[in-house]
Amino acid sequence: MSHRLRRGVLRRTVPKPRSRAARVVAGLLATGLLLSACTGPAAEPKATAPAAAPVESGPLKVAVITHGTAGDAFWNVVKNGAEQAGKDLGVQVEYASDGDPGAQAKLIDNAVAQQIGGLVVSMANPEALQPSIEAAVRAGIPVITINSGEDKSAAYGALTHVGQNESIAGQEAGKKFKDLGKRKLLCVIHEAGNIGQAQRCDGAKAGFGGDVQTLQVDISNPTDAESRIRGAVQTDPSIDAVLTLNSQVAARAVSAIKSVGSKAQVGTFDLNSDVVAAIKSGDVLFAVDQQQYEQGYLPVMFLKLYRDNANIVGGGKPVLTGPDLVDKSTVDKVGQYVQRGTR
Repeated sequence: MSHRLRRGVLRRTVPKPRSRAARVVAGLLATGLLLSACTGPAAEPKATAPAAAPVESGPLKVAVITHGTAGDAFWNVVKNGAEQAGKDLGVQVEYASDGDPGAQAKLIDNAVAQQIGGLVVSMANPEALQPSIEAAVRAGIPVITINSGEDKSAAYGALTHVGQNESIAGQEAGKKFKDLGKRKLLCVIHEAGNIGQAQRCDGAKAGFGGDVQTLQVDISNPTDAESRIRGAVQTDPSIDAVLTLNSQVAARAVSAIKSVGSKAQVGTFDLNSDVVAAIKSGDVLFAVDQQQYEQGYLPVMFLKLYRDNANIVGGGKPVLTGPDLVDKSTVDKVGQYVQRGTR
């Protein structure tokens, strides 16, 4: 209602009634203004940047990101395999590693941001890497997992997994000790939180069928690792078998056992030149070789086949690279390949 002055008389004028549609529109506009006033600019939706898509033309670029620690001979062989595959197949391979799960996840995130054409990842700590791996898959980047995390590979969206089955490998090691007449086994874990190493020891327990204990050491502190192994066999003289899960730890175990005159004998996972020499001398009974050169080489080849021909290898099952037990009967043949960095 409004007022106006006409011929000196103040008169009231009543607005004409609006249509129902007009009233609804006005109400909606008022409501919108109210909401805008209450919520303010912060409530406005933000545009989400599209996920980076891999480059599908030109040379294939693959990032290999593992949990290996600096100077670890095992991962050097994986790297050699990946880089050789790159040379053979015309693929650009970039290798990076970090033993810290959080740092490894950041390496994966960086590779995704760079629109990498393919991703190869070891998953010693699958849960810590899950968001990063799934983000890569959402971005259209094909992923192949290696070495560790077989059980989570398909669930996270990877094309396949390349490595040895840790439980089966552990069973073979335990059975070997059993066949040699050993009665008490110490299984040495060198990376806390590494699911694959726990599976190895569990498998060894199943294959051994006897008394199995575990010992936690830190591979990044070799002196302390040797001290802990020495203390374990010295405290319990009934331990007659020690299974290490890494070739470098095996050398420390041999030294620890000799220093206290223990009768325990060592078997190990993985090969290096020191383990080859120790098998020849009898200081190490055997090595469970997972042929990690294949874990570097095969995924690069699989990603090349996937991009160029839409091939997926494995039929939904992991591609196994081991175990292969190396002892005195085979060490001379295998040893020559260890020397050149391919076993």
